Parts: sequence; C-alpha cells; structure tokens
Amino acid sequence: MDSFEEEENDGGASFRRYRTTDLVIWTVIAVVVETIATLAADKWFPREIYCLSTTIAVTSIVMMRWNAFAAIQAVAGGLAYSLILAGFDAQYIAEYCIGNCFMLLGLLMFKFIGKEKIRSKFWITGIYAVVMYALAQVGRWIVSLFFGGSAATLLGFFKSDPITLLFTFVVVLISRVPDGIFEDQKHYIIRTDSERRNADGQNYL
Repeated sequence: MDSFEEEENDGGASFRRYRTTDLVIWTVIAVVVETIATLAADKWFPREIYCLSTTIAVTSIVMMRWNAFAAIQAVAGGLAYSLILAGFDAQYIAEYCIGNCFMLLGLLMFKFIGKEKIRSKFWITGIYAVVMYALAQVGRWIVSLFFGGSAATLLGFFKSDPITLLFTFVVVLISRVPDGIFEDQKHYIIRTDSERRNADGQNYL
C-alpha cells in the first residue's frame, strides 16, 4: 500500500498489524525492563524502602501512542514487578496490576487538553508524566483498601516511589526527542505520509 488512507480503505488491515506488532514490542519492553530494574533493586538494595518501577513511564508512552491499549503494558509490567517482589501474592498482584490501570484516567487529559498540545509543550508533557505517576499510586492505594489498607497506606506508596517519579518524568520527556515515539501513531503515520508525498511532489517538480 502506498498510503495510510489506502490502508484504511482496505479495512485498515496493515494498520492493525502494525498496531499489534508495536504493542507486542512495548509489552516485551515493559516486562523485561521492569524485571531487570526490580531484580537489580532487590539484589543490590534489599533493605531500602525506595523502589524503582519502570512501568509507569512505559505505560505513559504507550498511552500516547495507542490510548487505552496501554492497559496491556500496565498489567504486564505490574505483574512482573509483583511476582519478583512477592511471588504469587494476591494482594501485590491486584495492587500493581489493577492499580496500574487507573493510569487510563489519564485519557481525560487527551480529551480536555489534546494529545498534540501534551506532546509539543515541554511543561505539559511534564505535567502528564506526574499525573500518570499519581494515578498509578492512587490506584494501587484504592485496591489496597480491599485488603485492609488505610489512608496512611497512600502516603506509603508515595514515600517509597520518588525514584519512580523522577524516572517517569525524565523518560517521558526524553521520549519526545526521537521522531514518532511520543506521538499518536495514527497521527504519526498520516503526518509522515503527507511529508513523503510533499517531498515526492517537490522532487518531481
């Protein structure tokens, strides 16, 4: 197919294949990076109260690319994190898999602010990263309430994760630099297709 529009007219099969492949790649990234970071922290700093989770950063990027499909990475990363730290502990799995899905409330920022403004404005990107971090922590806390958690538990989540906040903030901001990484993928394909057509037209002339 020569253009995204033609793929859409053909049922969008190529676009769906691209989306599936991309989501699989990001899921592998979410699991592998989370596993490495968690194992490293557990081995090198087993007595520290601070921890690093890479899932929020990965989910933030994927949600910009594919909207609610980012729930896949949120759950996969949360599962890797909880299994390494606590094994098959139902509470940990629920807190970090279901709790992470509260990040999908960040879709409201796309609705009321707009993806392009979030992507193009440095300071709004930073706010988006912080909001995603806060949503994950609040989501984990809400789930913890079903296992006997209290208001103090919320403070515990935030106190143990400042490194995760910094990591998320920096990684999401850096992801703006490579073309197309921190961008809605339908918009990216249409944009690059249009740029290619314009370039071809100029070369022809």
